[in-house]
Amino acid sequence: MPTWLNLEMLAVALSLAYLLLAMRENSLCWYCAFFGTAIYIWIFGGVKLYMESLLNVYYLVMAVYGWYQWRRGGREHHGLSIRSWSFDCHLYAFLGVLLVSLISGYLLEKNTDAQLPYLDSFTTWGSVLTTYMVARKVLENWLYWILIDGVSIYIYLDRELYFTAGLFAIYVVLVVIGFVTWRKLYLAQHRVYVTADLV
Repeated sequence: MPTWLNLEMLAVALSLAYLLLAMRENSLCWYCAFFGTAIYIWIFGGVKLYMESLLNVYYLVMAVYGWYQWRRGGREHHGLSIRSWSFDCHLYAFLGVLLVSLISGYLLEKNTDAQLPYLDSFTTWGSVLTTYMVARKVLENWLYWILIDGVSIYIYLDRELYFTAGLFAIYVVLVVIGFVTWRKLYLAQHRVYVTADLV
């Protein structure tokens, strides 16, 4: 079995552990994110998905940032609570992702041998935004992941990264569960804050 295939399987396992721990609001998820993305930097560079490789450099930084925010951010540095963004905030965020995806897709198409440059750019910039949303515990991050993961499945199948495509198929199911789980927690937290304000 080729070494890169062994590494891909390890990266898949770490990535799956990250998501399962994130669903439980367990800050250990960021350790799995750090090591899994370090492996994916090399893998994606090897199959000429340059934006995906660059994205994983960003993930390394966000793994540290996310860990800190979940452990030390929020009120009195006791960690963040789940929050929700307004419709306008989501609209601007989505339009921004589309704009930078078109620009970077065009530049990649004209100047490199990148494969699927526009889709690669969309999933990359979408993931940049959505990973920040996870680090800040924005509830709707799970909904963004459904679209990003769905497009990613097509990209990885095209590049013959079958284990990674399978991982993202599992992700699509798990992010739905993640959204339901976080929404319950968000509503429960909101009730606690309202009750505290009334006391």
